[in-house]
Amino acid sequence: MVTDPIADLLTRIRNAVKAKHSKTVVAYSKLKIAILEVLKKNKYINDYKVIKVGSFDHIEIVLNTAYEEMHLKRISKPGQRIYVKKGELKSVLNGYGIGVISTPKGVMTTMEARKTGLGGELLCEIW
Repeated sequence: MVTDPIADLLTRIRNAVKAKHSKTVVAYSKLKIAILEVLKKNKYINDYKVIKVGSFDHIEIVLNTAYEEMHLKRISKPGQRIYVKKGELKSVLNGYGIGVISTPKGVMTTMEARKTGLGGELLCEIW
């Protein structure tokens, strides 16, 4: 049993990129799909699709092979949730990376949240 599914998603992507794999598979959840949509929009992954493995749904992630190394850092954890207000949102690595935040309007980057004037739970940072 996985206690932190988002950390598991980030670790599987990180390990697959390091091993130079073109794809990886993770268990399905709506939050993971929302995070992957943000990663796809910002070109950190090429695509993803939901596949059926036995009687369970999984997500197959097609990785962007242009990255030799990708840093994925989990910020808010099950034991310590990190919430940020709209005025506390900072850029990641002076704009070279993205922060992924869960807001009342859905999962988005910290830059999008700043533009729309929303705060929320800071899930992870990618650069």
